[in-house]
Amino acid sequence: MPKALITGITGQDGSYLAELLIEKGYEVHGLKRRSSSLNTDRVDHLYVDFHHSGAKFFLHYADLSDATSLAWCLSDIRPDEVYNLGAQSHVKVSFETPEYTSDVVAIGTIRLLEAIRRTGLRCRFYQASSSEMFGSTPAPQNENTVFHPRSPYACAKVFAHCATVNYRESYGLHASCGILFNHESPRRGETFVTRKITRAVAHIHLGLQDKLYLGNLAALRDWGFAGDYVKAMWSMLQQDRPDDYVIGTGQSHSVREFAEAAFAHAGLDWRDYVVIDPRYFRPAEVDDLRADASKARQMLNWQPEVDFQQLVALMVDADVADLQLRIAGGAKAIRTSVGPG
Repeated sequence: MPKALITGITGQDGSYLAELLIEKGYEVHGLKRRSSSLNTDRVDHLYVDFHHSGAKFFLHYADLSDATSLAWCLSDIRPDEVYNLGAQSHVKVSFETPEYTSDVVAIGTIRLLEAIRRTGLRCRFYQASSSEMFGSTPAPQNENTVFHPRSPYACAKVFAHCATVNYRESYGLHASCGILFNHESPRRGETFVTRKITRAVAHIHLGLQDKLYLGNLAALRDWGFAGDYVKAMWSMLQQDRPDDYVIGTGQSHSVREFAEAAFAHAGLDWRDYVVIDPRYFRPAEVDDLRADASKARQMLNWQPEVDFQQLVALMVDADVADLQLRIAGGAKAIRTSVGPG
């Protein structure tokens, strides 16, 4: 049974990747930062008590800011594949916490690569690079496009990307970088603009919210489904030769289009609810990101299965259903507290 180690396993991508790998027969180990709350909602359905036979999913406390914990986990688990998905990944937040973002995203990758090298582990390594690295470089962007990062997060990702390439070339590490364009799902963090929109649509649709405050509506992004993109991650590590691949749909849509589609799916007109708040604008904007993923289509035989309209509908429906369950649960709790009758 092959073993995989995933940093950032409690995030959107980590949860979809863990599902995929378990389905393929892997034993999956994930790194989790210590906190006062469990924060494992996205992967709880995968957990089986390790005291029971047949467990294939395990969590370990470690942190990309702690080199010792990374080395210990690698030595103990001896994974065949390592997927580095952990990061402070919110672009707007990176302007407010540039030092922390750089430490975790950039130096954290170096810590992990060094731990692999110094423990002598023979594994395949995946680095989660980002389309944000392209920044203001004109679209479409492919593997040969010049990087022009426009945020501390993007700068840190460029460092991590180049470090991974350097370790591949210097030490013969089977290390591949996936330059993934925006990928979303119902598991997307609630502070990211797509999920912020779909959650607001659900609340407005059910009469629990009046307005949605957004920033730059003109920004263009290449949005795909996260469940499709983790398949590309796995495919990269199955290749005989490591390499770097751009992953995206090849189509871009504005934030305005996403909001319009989300509200329309719920039978609402976005113009009645969306208000522009300048506080949500970035100090340096990224205007247009659109992938040229022809290399991945040819070399990995990969292509997205969920299109833009399907993605928006999937996210809106999930948020509406979740909110309805919460409302029903709250009503049930109230009825239980006051007794029968």
